[in-house]
Amino acid sequence: MGSERGVCHGERMTWNAVVGVDVDESMIATARRLAPEIRWHQHDLVGLDLGLLFDVVVMAGNVPLFTPPGTEPALVAGVAGHVRPYGHLVAGFSLDRGYTLDDYDAHCRAAGLTLEARYATWSRASYNDGEYAVSVHRRL
Repeated sequence: MGSERGVCHGERMTWNAVVGVDVDESMIATARRLAPEIRWHQHDLVGLDLGLLFDVVVMAGNVPLFTPPGTEPALVAGVAGHVRPYGHLVAGFSLDRGYTLDDYDAHCRAAGLTLEARYATWSRASYNDGEYAVSVHRRL
């Protein structure tokens, strides 16, 4: 979920149902213009409830870093609530801005997700304590 253009265009080529969510009105307007066949929702991810479940939910583009400090657990819970059983939450973000992987993993665990894999890049390069990580969590 999110309106980052490259991610959504890649998802719609791969997945049957794509829904985009962004709190920013201008991002949603651009996304609707570029991909009108996708259902777009202007909403904060904190407390999000679309009433839908997905096999894969993606937070690309440092999404957790743009939520107000202290709301990260609610952000993860809101997004994770849309992951169906045995589905995945995939998120990539920089690690030099105060939100740690330990915190993120704890928030995912609290939302019922288990870490399955971690990479240094979206291309799945091995993660070795770098400044960016892509984490794959799974709901069991």
